[in-house]
Order: sequence, then C-alpha cells, then structure tokens
Amino acid sequence: MDLELTGRVALVTAASKGLGRATATQLAAEGARVMISSRGADQLARTAAEIADATGVQVEHCPADVSDAADLDRLLRETRERLGGVDVLVNNAGGPPPGGFDALDDTQWQQAFELNLLSTVRLFRGVLPHMREQGWGRIVTVASSSIKQPIENLTLSNTFRVGLLGLAKSVALEVAGDGVLVNTIGPGRIATDRVASLDAGRAEKTGQSVEEVRAQSEKSIPLGRYGTAEEFGKVAAFLASGANTYVTGQNFLVDGGMVRAI
Repeated sequence: MDLELTGRVALVTAASKGLGRATATQLAAEGARVMISSRGADQLARTAAEIADATGVQVEHCPADVSDAADLDRLLRETRERLGGVDVLVNNAGGPPPGGFDALDDTQWQQAFELNLLSTVRLFRGVLPHMREQGWGRIVTVASSSIKQPIENLTLSNTFRVGLLGLAKSVALEVAGDGVLVNTIGPGRIATDRVASLDAGRAEKTGQSVEEVRAQSEKSIPLGRYGTAEEFGKVAAFLASGANTYVTGQNFLVDGGMVRAI
C-alpha cells in the first residue's frame, strides 16, 4: 500500500527511541521528510543519522522539552525553517512517574499536566494553521491503553491520557471540514524502556523477578507476548498518512488484545 507520504513534512516528538523512533522510521521509510525531537541531544542526533541512513530521506533533529513552551516554539520554528510547514504531527511524550493518588502532590500533578496535556495543546496550536490553510493534515496523539482501562499505580497517566482523548476528539470535530484528521493511539505492553522500567518497579514492590512480572503480563495478552515498537509504528504511520482518508476522532489500541473493554 502506498501511504502517500512522499515529500510530506512530519514532526515526531519523543522520538530518540521507543515508540517515537519506530514511528519516525516508518514515516521516513514511506518518503516523509521528518523532524524528530527529544530532550537528549546526543541520542537524538544518533537516531536522526541512523534513520536517514536506513531510509535515504531527510531527517532533521532538534532537542526540546515538550513541557517547556519556549522549547516548543523553537522546535516548530526550526521545523518550518528547515523543512517547511508541518503536514503530519505525531504527538508523543514520556509518561509521568508512577504512584497512587495518596502518593502524589500538587507539583507532580502540575508537571504531568504540562508534560502530557498542555504540551499537546501547544503543539496542536502550532501545526493547525498550516494544515487548515492547505486543506490537508494528519495528527496522531500517542496515549496509553489506559484510555480504555486504568492501569494500577499510574494515576497521573490514567488521568491525563484520558484528557488527551477528549482533546483529540474535540479538535477532530472542529477541523474535519478543513481536511485535517485527528486520532489517538494507545500502546499496551510494548517492549520499550518505559515498560521495562514499570516492570522493574513492580518487581521491586512485589519481591518478584522482572522475568516473573513480565510472564504474568504476557498471560493477560491474548497474543501471548509484548508487542514491538515497530508493530506500533506501522499502525501510527497509517493513521498519519494519506492512505487514511476517512478515519478521524477515533482511538485505537495496539495491545495484542490485552484490554477487554469494548
């Protein structure tokens, strides 16, 4: 299938590794010119070079903290100057720290709000004028399987990921007439550093080994294994592509059937 991305400009945040990197790689493989961003400058530069070498397309990089408004302004400006207006936004950010409700203070709530929700609002504002003007755009927001089913001990993530869902749905309705499609995608147990860290934390809390924790998780997944970042990236790339012409305002899970909710 031709995803009709050749020459399109794609911005992918939190893309130096994991889900963001896999999605950026897939977009580049389909011919998009890509700007990737994350906080770690050295890793980001290596990732950009590796994706460019693997795909043969232009891959730019710009370090930025998505929770910092000035950083986001600079990222958007650099993207426009180096590549042009953003046609495709894959909005991704690291997860907030784990913890139950009683363990969280106002500072942690505010930081999670700025990282996972306000950053998305700012990125939407930054890319929508160009998309609406040209009558074409794709926005994919990376959330979590918690948009369907809360995850134990991830109160901050559970709260703000659902907020992302409401935001994306609302914006999708407003911009559909302008040719801009907006969707949300939630990973389940994908083999990333974030999930490895959560497994390690649960192992420490329960006295189990990391291998035992992972085995328990895999038993809850009908496909019987953790997913790969590449599998996630393929789904995200389709939603972000020209091949997607009639899907907007929706939310999807890439979870191997883990979440049973309809």
